Amino acid sequence: MQMAQVVSHLSAEMETLNQVLSLMEAFKAFDGDNDCCINEAELGGIMASVGYKASDQEVRAMMQQGDKNKDGLLCINEFLEMNTKGLETGNLANVLSAAFQALDEDGNEILTGEELHEVMENLGIGLSLEKCENIVTSLDVDGDGAVSLDDFRLIVDSLL
Repeated sequence: MQMAQVVSHLSAEMETLNQVLSLMEAFKAFDGDNDCCINEAELGGIMASVGYKASDQEVRAMMQQGDKNKDGLLCINEFLEMNTKGLETGNLANVLSAAFQALDEDGNEILTGEELHEVMENLGIGLSLEKCENIVTSLDVDGDGAVSLDDFRLIVDSLL
């Protein structure tokens, strides 16, 4: 594969990852009690926040379609699965899995913004500490300030 193809491929995967991160940020913004699940009204709020004016009937239909375990709530993994079906995810899940293993240098299955920043510096990629911390915050499903292997798997599984 030529360098231009590699860059193009990585660029497409980063675009997909950015879309997934945007979905997660929107979800977290409407998950008022931080239980990683939203109800029908909160789903309507997310749709409105991304510029889609859905009727109550459309939101109800989306909720029924996405609520795989039929508990009346849309958990983050159900939400991501529902909203990433149309994305061209390619090899992104495999890239992310390998990336987590590579980034988790101390093997504690937790990735912090500082660890990400250190690895990026070692690779010669000029991401600021603030940007690395923002990336980790975007991926942090449970709000503990770090990305656990479970948080990371949630994203990867939604892309499979």
